[in-house]
Amino acid sequence: MVLPVRAHHGWAGNGTEQFELTGTVETPVSLAGPHATMKIKANGQVWDITLAPPARTEHAGLKEGLIPVGATVTISGKRNLDPKRFEVKTERVTWNGRTFNVYPDRT
Repeated sequence: MVLPVRAHHGWAGNGTEQFELTGTVETPVSLAGPHATMKIKANGQVWDITLAPPARTEHAGLKEGLIPVGATVTISGKRNLDPKRFEVKTERVTWNGRTFNVYPDRT
C-alpha cells in the first residue's frame, strides 16, 4: 500500500528569538493547506506569514475575511533562519486592538 506524503511546516527552520513585525496586509488570511497563511508588506518586503493549522487559527478567532487587505497588523513569532527568506512562523497577530494567539502555548 502506498500512502501520500504530507509536508508539515515545523519550527526547526526558524530562529529561537522572538521576532516582531508591523506591516500592511497584502494577502488576507487563507485557511487552505496544512497551515493558515497571509502576506504582509513591511520594510519594503512582502513577508510570508505562516500561522497555525486552520482549525487552530479559527479557534483563536482569526478567520478568512476578518482582516482586510491594507490593514495594519503586528506579527509576533520566529523568523526563518535564512535571512533571504522573508517568512515568520507566527504565534500571535494583533490587529485593530485585538490579539489572536494562534499558538497560545508558545507565547
